Amino acid sequence: MKLPVVAIIGQTNAGKSSIFNRLVRKSQAIVAREAGTTRDNVVGKVENRYILIDTAGLKEAEDEFEAHIQNQIDDAVNSADMILIAMDATKYPNHDDKLIAKKALKSGKPTMLLLNKSDLSEALPETEFLSMGVKNPLRVSATTGLNLNELRDKIIKELQNLGFETDKEIKEDKSLKIALIGRPNVGKSSLFNSLAQKQQAIVANLSGTTRDINRTSLKYKGETIELLDTAGLRKPGKREVGIEKFSALRSLAAIEEADVCCLLVDSTEPHSKLDQSLAGEIVKAGKGVILVLTKTDLDHKDSNEILDNLEYDFNFIPFAPVVMTSSVTGKNVTKIFELAQQINKARHAELKTSDLNKLLMDAVASHPPAGLKNTHPKLRYMVQTDTCPPWFVVYGSNLSLLHWSYKRYLERRLRDAFDFTGTPIFFSFRNRD
Repeated sequence: MKLPVVAIIGQTNAGKSSIFNRLVRKSQAIVAREAGTTRDNVVGKVENRYILIDTAGLKEAEDEFEAHIQNQIDDAVNSADMILIAMDATKYPNHDDKLIAKKALKSGKPTMLLLNKSDLSEALPETEFLSMGVKNPLRVSATTGLNLNELRDKIIKELQNLGFETDKEIKEDKSLKIALIGRPNVGKSSLFNSLAQKQQAIVANLSGTTRDINRTSLKYKGETIELLDTAGLRKPGKREVGIEKFSALRSLAAIEEADVCCLLVDSTEPHSKLDQSLAGEIVKAGKGVILVLTKTDLDHKDSNEILDNLEYDFNFIPFAPVVMTSSVTGKNVTKIFELAQQINKARHAELKTSDLNKLLMDAVASHPPAGLKNTHPKLRYMVQTDTCPPWFVVYGSNLSLLHWSYKRYLERRLRDAFDFTGTPIFFSFRNRD
């Protein structure tokens, strides 16, 4: 079932990320993970009722996602079902604030104005924000939780008015969700259609708009699979510096919603930094990943050369399987479903603690961790604390001295012993005391 998308927009330091964390973490308990190990989310599900997106996470200085704030606002206005404008209640509205509000209101989407930091004595009266044009602003505080319950209720009510079934938490969908992710013109829609036509029985077809997520549900070997086709990436305007960036929030929403993401890479073009960044986003989200080379029927280069280039550019995800496809000829199309089912099984795998500790002891015996002159890390035992993605916690002493390369070594040993094809796995290291 399609989840609505709610986007938080506004200028920097307005508290967008703090509000996001309050809304998302209220409903997503992280079991047995130490502080500081979770990713800095820009997308999250709220009680499985809607997807919340923090546009602050789309702009990081001096990296490939850097973009002018107005582009982020345009993306939110075009892609979200509802818009939250966050403002610092201690600062007078300026021209940029008014421009943000004007674009949001012009879209016709339900829009709420959140006056964050309203718990502070410096907070301005509401009359100072009438020029924004948004009725009934809500005073909130991400720090103290002021009016956040009221905010939650208002979001649900607005989404219900749009026709979404958010009056109660939607039951978790048991189907395997596969998202097609990639740059424009890489062949997502062609592969989407080819995958749908190859199957035994198409159960339902739910069409969306060009800026939405196109969906198809089907059966493959007795399992229900939902395909998500995203058309949410574009090239920036000539005024912007750098390479392509995330330009539609629906692509981030699709990554969050999916179990397995197929990252489509054009075999006829050099791989871009955006391809690598997309792979990084998929892995940080803990989703399964398949590298899909498209248009292989058009490429006249040697296949070994193509694979060598791919291995070099994506050396940070050596666990991702590669499929060379052609939507025209149908080459290897159904193999994607077989791999996705295999990866999804691995994401749910729960390993015995006894097996993990035998592996840990063997790994330490074969290659003891290095440390300082008289102090060395000691790895005592390992347990699995989570699935989807698999998460492992290693207990011991002096673990702050453990080099990052040793963590990679443990991951390789774990992958050699168990099938985690296409599946990111995460580690936490805790001192026994």
